[in-house]
Amino acid sequence: MATTRTAHTVWSGSLASGSGQTTLDSSGLGTFDVTWKARAEQAEGKTSPEELIGAAHSACFSMAFSNALGQEGKTPERLETKADVTFQPGEGITGIHLTLNATVPGISEEDFQRLAEDAKKNCPVSQALAGTTITLEASLQA
Repeated sequence: MATTRTAHTVWSGSLASGSGQTTLDSSGLGTFDVTWKARAEQAEGKTSPEELIGAAHSACFSMAFSNALGQEGKTPERLETKADVTFQPGEGITGIHLTLNATVPGISEEDFQRLAEDAKKNCPVSQALAGTTITLEASLQA
């Protein structure tokens, strides 16, 4: 069954001095202020497209990795994924670095790394962002 999720943004003013609000319509979880300054300089309590992409990517990767583990008969105790999305004004998004810290009982380091790389490559958000370089640092906790 296909699903569609919706968000919208209302923007007023020029790029440099204007501002907007992005609303998460499907979930109703909130409305978030966005500005160019928050995107290209300091966040100062506002979000950016890159932060929202980071949230989506870290959640998607975690789900894909959990699924891959399940297919191998493993259940993670904890997956903590951080997505650092780098934005360079004038160039765009120049890279995404995923950092995974995980506790997965009964898995070898080799299998852990293989499954993490597979999740990085095949999660739907990674596939949608295939035009940028995506790197991964995955650590298996004891």
